[in-house]
Amino acid sequence: MNSRLFGIGAAVCALALVGAAPSPTPSASLHGLPLGAVGLSETRTTRTLQPGVTLTRIVRGADTPAMAWTVELSIPGGAGSPDPDAPPTALKDEESAGELLAALRAKGFDARSEEVTTPATADYAGGTLGWRVRVGTFPDESAATAERTRLRAAGYTGSAWYTGWDGDAGDRGPWHIDVLTIDPKKFHGDLKASYGPDLENRETTSALAAADGATAGVNAGFFVLDPKAGAPGDPAGVGVYDGQLLSEAVNGRPGLVVHDSARGTDVTRFTWSGTVTAGRTSLPLDGVDRVPGLIRNCGGTADDLPTARPLHDTTCTDPDELVAFTPEFGKETPKGAGAEAVLDRHGKVVAVRPSRGVALPAGGRSVQATGTAAARLTALAEAGRPLRIRSGLKDTRGRPVTPSRTTSVLNGGPELVRDGRLHVTPATDGMAQPGNPSFYYGWVHKRNPRTFAGTDAAGRTVLVTADGRSTGSLGLSIPESAAVARALGLTDAVNLDGGGSTTMVVDGQVINDPSDATGERPVGDALLVLPAAH
Repeated sequence: MNSRLFGIGAAVCALALVGAAPSPTPSASLHGLPLGAVGLSETRTTRTLQPGVTLTRIVRGADTPAMAWTVELSIPGGAGSPDPDAPPTALKDEESAGELLAALRAKGFDARSEEVTTPATADYAGGTLGWRVRVGTFPDESAATAERTRLRAAGYTGSAWYTGWDGDAGDRGPWHIDVLTIDPKKFHGDLKASYGPDLENRETTSALAAADGATAGVNAGFFVLDPKAGAPGDPAGVGVYDGQLLSEAVNGRPGLVVHDSARGTDVTRFTWSGTVTAGRTSLPLDGVDRVPGLIRNCGGTADDLPTARPLHDTTCTDPDELVAFTPEFGKETPKGAGAEAVLDRHGKVVAVRPSRGVALPAGGRSVQATGTAAARLTALAEAGRPLRIRSGLKDTRGRPVTPSRTTSVLNGGPELVRDGRLHVTPATDGMAQPGNPSFYYGWVHKRNPRTFAGTDAAGRTVLVTADGRSTGSLGLSIPESAAVARALGLTDAVNLDGGGSTTMVVDGQVINDPSDATGERPVGDALLVLPAAH
């Protein structure tokens, strides 16, 4: 616990949910979170950061003894596997797991095969995900790592694994969860998203908070991390900042909608479309402010491969694209083969270039084309001719969504809570991937650091981070995240980017424990709580 932020003089304890009447000192909560075994110790320490903004730290199961470590093996496809040549993965069919188990035991390893079952969600049947193979039970990480080294020498791959990260319902923790609550009835600052100086580069949440003088902030949406998937830092889904749409939606996936006043926070599913028009001729756009041909998290147009549906942590491709660019993307637009029409601040074409990559004129925009789209753009765009770029969002009912200048929209998924009910949507949002149960196992079923957000029945915006990937805080599975969100009183909630991205900053300090070995991870954007203007 950060003693500078939760010191004796400043700390009070909320005995029920966030915003409940405080007690002078931390003590056990009367209504614990639905995590682990019943009756675990739980403390809630709350302080006010500014009028209308409270910070609560919840520690559950602090006195829990350490759990065991093991080594989890990557399983190759066996003779009975649907694809015996598929690369080794954490989960496989029972026969493939059994073949690996027998081979390990024959070489003297203390191996076991375990069936992995997962709970049902709103759009996923649950049940058996597959079988995993593990070796040994160890008191600490160093012993598990030593066994992993011995396994590698014998030709097997795997990782040292803390069993508290499995997601078993009866575990005893501990969990560390931080909760920011913004009450619009008392709040006189601004609640807004920031991506930093440009979209195409990453900054840490603490740097984004410092640049805007924020009282507090959390990391926000998913973003491109690998240069092979696009421009690192570029939002991988819908991104609206100060009312300006700078990243298209992963069609059908949810976004968190917030307003500067912190009133009317909402979770909404979006679709996106755009056109570029000259005279009476229009061409459909494929995206906004991203590298053409690379669609992170998929959910794009019908000609994208392998799918036009959302597919999380996957980069879909399309060789023939039209993508519009704004000055907010970066110093230059992406370089490469194709064509690019450059527009001045009035929307007139000032140049049609036979390749891509240019510094935009002040207030100008451009449209890039790749593959067969290059000829279509070149035929449409003529120097001195107006070229109109239109791009917009719609909700699930097909109604146009026109954000105001005080609106931010951040990408996320899956949903966690809707109308006060658990409503977890990994299949709809691309986390349940056909033929790849290991992805669901690692991303949804297992515990990880999480960031999520939503609104409660009183209209308050609630931002939550849960530390994970450590023995000091187990993290949350996606179903556990939903259960915690509902227990905190959220009536609507959505998962944001988590893992090593999960960060909460208060008064210039990172108050949680980011899980990356290198420390705080640079991210694509953050959601910031700003003080009242002076």
